[in-house]
Amino acid sequence: MVRARKRFGQHFLHDPSVLERIVAAVAPQPADFIVEIGPGTGALTRLLLARMPQIHAVEIDRDLAADLRASWNERLVLHEGDALDFDFAALARAAGRRLRIVGNLPYNISTPLLFHLLDAADHLTDLHVMLQREVIDRMVAAPGSGDYGRLTVMLSPRFAITKLFDVGPGAFQPPPRVWSAVARIDVLSQPRFELPPGFAALVAAAFSQRRKTLRNSLRALLTDAAWAGSGIDPGARPETLTPEQFARLAELAHHQRL
Repeated sequence: MVRARKRFGQHFLHDPSVLERIVAAVAPQPADFIVEIGPGTGALTRLLLARMPQIHAVEIDRDLAADLRASWNERLVLHEGDALDFDFAALARAAGRRLRIVGNLPYNISTPLLFHLLDAADHLTDLHVMLQREVIDRMVAAPGSGDYGRLTVMLSPRFAITKLFDVGPGAFQPPPRVWSAVARIDVLSQPRFELPPGFAALVAAAFSQRRKTLRNSLRALLTDAAWAGSGIDPGARPETLTPEQFARLAELAHHQRL
């Protein structure tokens, strides 16, 4: 029996109905270039390969990688290593087409992994991912809600995100202590708005202390004169601003430095 390793955040999905729902949502076509992140014991891999001539997968666990390689040979092109370090853009360029990402993502690295995939957005078509439910709730949150924050704002320019369904702990072995959810992320062909220099840094500063007003959290980045020309209330809390308004503030902060 395969043992899950805590350092890799492993919880192996085994519920057949959940697996089938994920594959139905992905709706893989034979010509697609699918990359599975964290195939684990291969439960989802098996269903994907029933519909595809070949898929690629990124697996950090050497023992699991060896088992997967022995099971599918050339039908599964296995990339052994950390998904956080994997160059998805280079794989897409080598293939000459965009990638479709599928995976039960490790919850302990979910946010940095999403940002890593965001960096490769120009080379992706879509993503179907399982994550901790509260993370997906943050991804789809609206301005003014308690779940809205840095993750929401950073993903918004390139990703259109739809929460598909919740998954209970019993669908995994070992069961996690939290509920999970599956989301579909469509990569926009064009960003919703232009990203000015310093956008990520400003958003991080704004949400570093959510209880502070924007004037206080962004004091080092924006002068009173900049606020006056922004059309945005400096006394507002960061969770009330739209992603476009954060872009406006980042643009003003950039022009201040010129």
